[in-house]
Amino acid sequence: MRKHFTLLIIIFISLQIIPQSKIEWFPSGLNIQPFTANFLEPKTGFSYLISESNLRLDIGTSADVLKIKDEDKISSLGVDLFTYTRLRSESNFKFPVETTDFYFGLNYAQKYFNDANEYGFRFRFAHISTHLVDGSYDIQSKIWRNGRLPFVYSRDFFELLPFYKKNGFRVYAGITYLFHTVPTNIGKGIYQFGFDKYFTNFPSSIITPFVAYDFKLSKLDKYIGNNIVSAGIKFGKYDKKGFRIELNYYSGKSVHGQLFDINENYFALGFNMDL
Repeated sequence: MRKHFTLLIIIFISLQIIPQSKIEWFPSGLNIQPFTANFLEPKTGFSYLISESNLRLDIGTSADVLKIKDEDKISSLGVDLFTYTRLRSESNFKFPVETTDFYFGLNYAQKYFNDANEYGFRFRFAHISTHLVDGSYDIQSKIWRNGRLPFVYSRDFFELLPFYKKNGFRVYAGITYLFHTVPTNIGKGIYQFGFDKYFTNFPSSIITPFVAYDFKLSKLDKYIGNNIVSAGIKFGKYDKKGFRIELNYYSGKSVHGQLFDINENYFALGFNMDL
């Protein structure tokens, strides 16, 4: 407790040293916009898994709590809170909830800029847990669907994601270190790279086509790659809040913790609000 109190005092004193004109509490917008094809990003919307007859509902937010501005640099400290839920599509407009995942954590971001260039990094410390829900339970037969029983699944991790951006094109590469996992046979390291490209020379200033790609290499008994390819249209300024209609292709292990050992391959039509 004494160590935590001392750390808070150090942080408070450090903030007082910085000229107050450079500090902004609870600013609007995000210092670094979410990486478009990266799955673990805050978004609010849904995706229809075309070949699977399933839906995914995403409800999430990320907010910068503190922003510090310099002439050529912006630093920020923020929080992330979101869920991603898998639903099954049935007749009569019914969508039983099968599984849901919870993500919450902190992030620190640093961005440098000059002319049309930006570069920097985002560091995150986060926790994920996941649960089977009643839509996975067959009340008539009193068994769990597909023979999958609920179990404890959680991940605690650090993530470092450096990036470089120029004229609507952003490339990134980074690493995630899982310092605690259940089950324990999940590899400690996840290696990642990707890009997003927004075509800012499109005639309309509020309609921007985009393409994006994300690759993650992780280990579950052996190394396996997860791929996400995304293409669509964003309504609103490309690097600000807006609305996206997109077609996504996914291949690799399931994004849902309760299904972590299942291989999936599908197209999904998505509708998402950008923060």
